Amino acid sequence: MFKEFNLDNLENSKNDLELLLTSSKEKIDELLKIEEKTYQNFVKPFEEVGESISDFVTPIFHIDSVKNSEITQKVYEECLPLISNYETEISQNDNIYRSLKVIQDNTKIPLNDIQNKVLENEIRDFKLSGCHLNNEKKETLKELNLKLSELSHKFSQNLLNATNSFEMIIEDFEDVKEIPKSDLELASFEEDGKTKYKFTLQMPSYLAYITYGTSRERREEIYKAYCTRSPENGKIIEEILKLKNEMVKILGFDNYAEYSLETKMAKNEEDVVSFLEELASKGKTRAKEEIEEVKEYALKDGLKDIKSFDLGYYSEKLKKEKYDLDEEFYRPYFEQDSVLNGFFDFLNEVFNIKFSKTDAKAWDSNAKVYDISENGKTIARIFIDLEARKEKRGGAWMNNWHSHYVDKDGNENLPTAYIVCNFPQSSDTTPSLLRHNDVVTLFHEMGHALHHLLSKVPEAMVSGISGVAWDVVEFPSQFLEYFAYDKEVLKLFAKHYKTQEVLSDEAIDRIIKAKNFQSSLSMLRQVEFALFDFKLHQKLYTSEEEVQSVLDEIRDNYSAMNPPAYNKFQNGFAHIFAGGYAAGYYSYKWAEVLSADAFYMFIDSGKVLNKELAIRYKDTILKNGGSKDMDELFFELANRDPSVDSLLKIDGIIS
Repeated sequence: MFKEFNLDNLENSKNDLELLLTSSKEKIDELLKIEEKTYQNFVKPFEEVGESISDFVTPIFHIDSVKNSEITQKVYEECLPLISNYETEISQNDNIYRSLKVIQDNTKIPLNDIQNKVLENEIRDFKLSGCHLNNEKKETLKELNLKLSELSHKFSQNLLNATNSFEMIIEDFEDVKEIPKSDLELASFEEDGKTKYKFTLQMPSYLAYITYGTSRERREEIYKAYCTRSPENGKIIEEILKLKNEMVKILGFDNYAEYSLETKMAKNEEDVVSFLEELASKGKTRAKEEIEEVKEYALKDGLKDIKSFDLGYYSEKLKKEKYDLDEEFYRPYFEQDSVLNGFFDFLNEVFNIKFSKTDAKAWDSNAKVYDISENGKTIARIFIDLEARKEKRGGAWMNNWHSHYVDKDGNENLPTAYIVCNFPQSSDTTPSLLRHNDVVTLFHEMGHALHHLLSKVPEAMVSGISGVAWDVVEFPSQFLEYFAYDKEVLKLFAKHYKTQEVLSDEAIDRIIKAKNFQSSLSMLRQVEFALFDFKLHQKLYTSEEEVQSVLDEIRDNYSAMNPPAYNKFQNGFAHIFAGGYAAGYYSYKWAEVLSADAFYMFIDSGKVLNKELAIRYKDTILKNGGSKDMDELFFELANRDPSVDSLLKIDGIIS
């Protein structure tokens, strides 16, 4: 029923991929020979060719992110040009494009709405790939796409290497005395008969010191190491921007931002910039007040010149004082397995879906595999890999492997996906104990996964997250996050891992009250990233200095506190230089308007665990995947357009 995750033959992937791509081209050539082309005899088999390639390639690229080694890097680098050249070649094939146009224009054989959506998206994407251009320009685009893929991978690899190369060894207990016990246990080691403590740039370790480290000098040391990682990426950014600009000029666009919006819900560049600037202006005053509050608190320590590397430390102290919120108190209640199992109970309660652990093979002993069933029928499979490892890329993400679709013979193909996070590691003495922020991250990534896995769309090209506009793809993930702050939901899994005692109402209330602590500061930070990304792609910036000046100007206008000059945040901004978010990072906030407004429906209903409303959301938003535009689906769900005020209210920025 499901394909097993098996990379035993990984080293031979290049040869296998060459054979697969040759076979795929032959199949497409045969399809192009069909005289009377229809959706059924041309589009369906063409779609299945794409699925078979995704089926083969996804695990190869995935393993390089989760079990990075010299072998995975070598295989990735061997396969990348093959797949990049193939995809460019196919996307620029004028015969395929014209065949799709003929099927779209054929009024004798009517198509349903989903089939029309597939053709509409595909024809648009063929145009964006330059299929209408002459051969010389097509060849140039092919070279540009390959170079961009290689540069993105290099950017990511540099970041991983830099993250893994740094260690901060501390011998004086005074410098670590405030660090939570569970973090300290993971950091401690014995050497020369002494207990020492090692901190790295892996996110759980970095956060432990920057948030709780007593020594200001040590905080700056690890902060500086983190925000000056991979300086060589500065030159890669120059090259990426230059190549992207060259690419979109060939395609007839003024800039990369304009090109990017062709596949998004936002209508034009002005809409995006004004949206972000509106959020910034509404949040800036409160954000400055939040900074002043931290500065006042730091004066208790005699600190008059608070810096970026002090902010997390004093914010945590202030938060603890204001809300009596001690992360270390909560972590024993968020043991990884307990959270996961309780989370599954919640999803079963509201969406009527059941998770069953299987013995299916994954890439690591810590990665778990579950089958998902609905009304007793298996409908999907999910791989969940939560703990940080040295050979694992930082951050958290969902990756889709297979899509739900019905093939040309009428067989239903079931979807699969991966969730990857970097939560605190378990040890021989302590299980993996999460922060509440980690719980929120898990809900977020599961929101993405369910959007893909609960799809009932019969066409792979618009099933699950396929075909969803990039600036609304975060809607289901952010929507699910809100439930991680609900008392009823938390009580399903917030149980002490030793005593099984459920987290008290009072303790949960503290989490809920603290949710909007520094929410304006947090929003302003996201707006800063989004404006930097978008403005960077509105014209060509040719040097590291010019890129820095774009960021500096935005910080001067919108930041509540500027970081030190050595902070080179851009060199680690993998979302836009090694991910799919270039000129699209604004999507997080754009989609958050939808997610906040949708969650308000549950609040207004008087019952957050509202199964009837949750099933309506599942049937309207999740099951339809990319088969309809999200603004249309949202209107079906809410009977109105979304309002930005819901987001500002839910974040406590306006009342």
